[in-house]
Amino acid sequence: MYSIDKLREVFPDTTVYKDPNVMATFLSAAVPAFLRDWILKRKAGNDGRIADASELSTYIADIIPRREHKLQIEDTARSNSETKKFLARIDIRFNIKSNHYSFEIADLGIQHSQTLIEDYIWDRIKDEVVNTSGGWGLVKLGYATPEETGKTQGGKLTLLEYKNFCPYEVNLDAFREARKEFSTDEWIDIILGAIDYNPEGYGDWLEKHTLLTRLLPFIEPRVNLVELAPKGTGKSYLFGRVGKYGWLASGGTLTRAKLFYDLTAKKTGLVSAYDFVAMDEIQSIRFDDPSEMQGALKAYMESGEATFGGSKIIGTAGIILLGNIPREDMDISKNMFRTLPEVFRESALLDRFHGFIEGKNIPRMNETLKISNWALNTEYFTEIMHLMRSQSECMRYRAVVEALVEYPQSVDTRDKEAVLRICTAYLKLFFPHWTKPEHVEKGEFNRYCLRPAVNMRSTIRKQLQLLDAKEFGGKNIAAFSIREI
Repeated sequence: MYSIDKLREVFPDTTVYKDPNVMATFLSAAVPAFLRDWILKRKAGNDGRIADASELSTYIADIIPRREHKLQIEDTARSNSETKKFLARIDIRFNIKSNHYSFEIADLGIQHSQTLIEDYIWDRIKDEVVNTSGGWGLVKLGYATPEETGKTQGGKLTLLEYKNFCPYEVNLDAFREARKEFSTDEWIDIILGAIDYNPEGYGDWLEKHTLLTRLLPFIEPRVNLVELAPKGTGKSYLFGRVGKYGWLASGGTLTRAKLFYDLTAKKTGLVSAYDFVAMDEIQSIRFDDPSEMQGALKAYMESGEATFGGSKIIGTAGIILLGNIPREDMDISKNMFRTLPEVFRESALLDRFHGFIEGKNIPRMNETLKISNWALNTEYFTEIMHLMRSQSECMRYRAVVEALVEYPQSVDTRDKEAVLRICTAYLKLFFPHWTKPEHVEKGEFNRYCLRPAVNMRSTIRKQLQLLDAKEFGGKNIAAFSIREI
């Protein structure tokens, strides 16, 4: 376990006190972790504690309005010319035909057709908006009458203010320097605390390492993973609540238009807007056209591109499959995919998944696994991971991995790409300060990065052999080792 004093000394502005009782208040209000820590930073005392839970509940309800408050917000904007500031996820779009910007707040049911951003406001906020991929911020709304907008457009809600709610600078170089202050074991515990888990609740490093493997799509573009795990291990929480740059789809029907491209609206889908798309409860997800979805997934997962009706979409989102499976069925020598929708039981599609997370290594969530101490701010850490996905950072760390990892020339191309991509993601997560091959301690690199990457891909390879013995039978993964440099 890391020293709390040391953590707060190294990260003086980006730690918060995470109290399980206070966390429960946020959970009951369905507040994501990244918003929660922003609120904690504003409302906690010098000791990090929340003095009045009732006051906190009132503040949460006031600062994050819900859909049922839409009419009240509209009436306030119309009557008073402006609303109070509130937190919202906002999508901004430029309408070429009418030559104006509009916005949408989907959580409140406010649509682009109802809104307008006037040019003088756009000039003031555009730097904040353009540099905020997730679109979350403090907003204030106003109202423009039909006379003010032109009677053909009618009255419109207007955006008066937008401010990214991140209260501190996110600097990767400073983060890399900070990492040098901690041992690997300490760093793993710090990451666990950053995503709300108590390091002392885990039995061994394998449990911790497996849980943190879920973060690979947060930190590396187009990491495609499958996790089949027993119920109650926290899959939905981590992929749905920890960061603002991912999308969690839980059950129901998922369309090609929503995931990739809407031909009617000429609008790109989730893979172009988010860092990952996680399909939870995969056994219950339905596709309106399974064969079309299967083809689209294969094209996108291979190259990050797909074409629909002459329009090419490009994305960096990883595709994550999450399913519940009894612990006794977690056996890589058996077909673990037999209960999945048929679209995912084709070997050509499965081959495009880079790795398999063995959920049996992750304990069922219980109270001892919830952090109750000072920890790294979740919102800050997820911002760091998002910035690590930039092209320059990917090239930097991939070059280190390419210099270190050796494999035979006969290696299967997809196996090679899977191992190196996962290995790169692990390197960023656990050793961000290793930016050159000569920085790397090879024993730790092998234990925490290379061996787990090979094992994750090996599981996919073994499942391919069971699904399609004619194509994959007898074809084991090549030997990967660390090169002498």
